Amino acid sequence: MNRDKVLGRVFADIRAPYAPRDTILYALGLGAMQDPMNTRELRWVYEKDLQALPSMACVLAHPGHWVAEPELGIDWVRLLHAEQSFDLDRPLPAHGAVIGSYRITGLADKGPSKGALLYLQKSLRLENGDAIGTVTSTYFMRGDGGCGNWGEADRESPAVPSRAADGSIELPTLPVAALIYRLSGDPNPLHADPEVARKAGFERPILHGLCTYGVACQSLVRALCDFDASRLRGMRARFTRPVFPGETIRTQWWIEDRQVRFQSRSVERDEVVLDRGVARVVPA
Repeated sequence: MNRDKVLGRVFADIRAPYAPRDTILYALGLGAMQDPMNTRELRWVYEKDLQALPSMACVLAHPGHWVAEPELGIDWVRLLHAEQSFDLDRPLPAHGAVIGSYRITGLADKGPSKGALLYLQKSLRLENGDAIGTVTSTYFMRGDGGCGNWGEADRESPAVPSRAADGSIELPTLPVAALIYRLSGDPNPLHADPEVARKAGFERPILHGLCTYGVACQSLVRALCDFDASRLRGMRARFTRPVFPGETIRTQWWIEDRQVRFQSRSVERDEVVLDRGVARVVPA
């Protein structure tokens, strides 16, 4: 890659208006409201007393497929989404408009044959300037090692405890989950077109990584926040395996030193799909 061009990449602020319909569609893409009589869950998919699931902060004001810009020279075909986090100062509004400001905060070089990690931070604020929080995406650039270190690398989250989990919850994903979720802003055909998925080495279309992340978010809101989405203010996890639509995701959690640690698995394949998870829950 062209290191100077990448580090000098300027991102224009992005204004992102969204309506109750968008918030509801996002929650439905995560498989919310599979029990039509669960009134506590209804607040995520019904205009009355509507709440935004906090992981929606990750998809608002998206910068587009900037890594494919030719002048940057990034081997974007080999790029993987490695980690994702959000840290909110306040609950995400159920509708309105937000401003997203982006900057690259660091490069962590793993070596010429081992790739590099790029950290992209998004600051979200309301139109009146009040801060909502920050979202950080970590990209594993498998073809761009040897670029040298720069800036600040996020601290690696520790492995989850080896003892038995303090609790777990299972949520099934819908067979059409990826087709619904892509309407929230990621139309990559890998998640819709069987032929594209096969060319990428998958037997069928896979679920978006951020959809899996959102399912884990929903699980934690159910299990630890009594269905109150405003109480989950931070969440970080590493992507380890893809999920196929229709699979069930089991999220386990541990309370360690007043901190929530979690891990998510595909039940059907017994594979870890999100690891080294950390979440921040505030009191009711």
